[in-house]
Order: sequence, then C-alpha cells, then structure tokens
Amino acid sequence: MIKIKIVVCIKQVPATTEIKIDPETNTLIREGIENIINPFDSYAIEEAVRIKERLGDPDTEVIAITMGPHQAMEILREAISVGVDRAILLSDRAFAGADTWATATTLAGAINKIGDCSLVILGRQTLDGDTGQVGPELAQKMGIPFVGYVSSVLEINKNNMKVKRLMEDRYETFEVSLPSAISVIKDINVPRVPSLRGKMKAKSAEIPVWDSEILGLNKNEVGLSGSYTQVVKIFTPQIKHKTTMIDGTLDEKVEHLYRILKESHLV
Repeated sequence: MIKIKIVVCIKQVPATTEIKIDPETNTLIREGIENIINPFDSYAIEEAVRIKERLGDPDTEVIAITMGPHQAMEILREAISVGVDRAILLSDRAFAGADTWATATTLAGAINKIGDCSLVILGRQTLDGDTGQVGPELAQKMGIPFVGYVSSVLEINKNNMKVKRLMEDRYETFEVSLPSAISVIKDINVPRVPSLRGKMKAKSAEIPVWDSEILGLNKNEVGLSGSYTQVVKIFTPQIKHKTTMIDGTLDEKVEHLYRILKESHLV
C-alpha cells in the first residue's frame, strides 16, 4: 500500500462580482457578503480525494488548510463534507493584508508544521486576486517542484507522479518527484456533492486554529509587513469614445483612414 499525505490549499472568496472596496485600506469589504469556496479550489479538493481513492490506502490522508478569519471555518467544513479527512484554519491578525508572497509564506509554514507532505494541490487562481501566483511561490518557499494548469493526474506513487497540463495550443506531460505542488484547472474533474454522512462528519469535526506563534513565523514576514506589493489605489478606468466621420469617395475615405491609423501608430 502507498501512504501519501496530501494538503489542499483553499480560500474563501465573495460569491459575487459586485464587490466593494474600503477607500482607506484598499481591501475588500467582506461584511454582509456571502462567501464561498473559490471555485477552482473545489476541483483541487476533488482531485485530492480522488487520488486517495485511487491509491486505496485508508492511511492516506487529505488535509485542507486556509488562511483567513474565523468565518473561513465554513469552507473547511464544506471540504470535510466531500471527503477531506481533516482541516486547519490559519488565522491571526498578523496575517491580514498579505500579498501572494506573504500568503505563500504562511501556507508553507503550516505545511512544514504538518510534516511529511507528499503533495500540495491548489486551484489555478482565485476569483478575488486572480493572479495564480501563490502556487509557484509556495513551491519556491518549500523548495519543491511545481506544475501549473494540470488537467489530469496520470500516475502517482510514493516517489513521483506524472501529470498532464493544458497550454494555449497543446498538452504537456511532466513527471515530477514527490514532494511536489500542482495547481489544477476545471477540466480535471467534476466536484462531487456532499453526502449526508459527509455533512454530519463536517458538522462535528474539530478544526484547530493556528496563528503565527504556533507556526513559528516572524510577524515581519507575514501579512502586510511581509508583503512586497501593496494596493495603493483602486479605481474604475474611464472609457472614452470618440467618433470621426470621414467623407469623400471610397479612395479618399481609405486614404484618410490610413492617415489616422498611421498617426495613431496603429499601422
């Protein structure tokens, strides 16, 4: 039997595109907004559970972690309801305001504390940040291989795995050693619906909360203090339209249009 410990990194995001920004902090206003599991993370959860089922070893463990306020417990329980074995919430005021690098630092600290992790799975990107940077940065922090845009896990054993990923014009196949990290796209599977038994397990599950002290992280390396990038201004671009009417014969119109395009450096 193959015993593998899989960690799935998930995030709670607003269930709407009509988000509001705090003008003073330039951060999302989450109060009064319904939150959900980041859609891409649902595929990451499903793939982790499927890998465990494929291996057929009851000792193989799937662990979900998320960084956020205590309300993020909801998505961890949802993850347990569809097959995740246990979950951990990373919550500390020191984690607030983190960019992708500081987020990766916190997640890496948690995964190192869990110990003996063979595989880390993430969704391709999040709805609110939309950068897709946390996966590769996390792998860099941990010093392990990373493959993004994974559309299929072809093979996996205790030493390595073979995956297929989707590029713009082709598929690529990679074989990487374990431990490693991957980010997945929606083509990889169809997330399951939680069972009644799963919901009952999730409801009674004890979910520990780890802060920076438990993780042994320097507060200057996480949250806003550990971020290399900061949002200094958020605004909606103003779209301006200008219409120019061109008169004359067909040849004159073509010549005039060409002159306009050339002056605008478009040809």
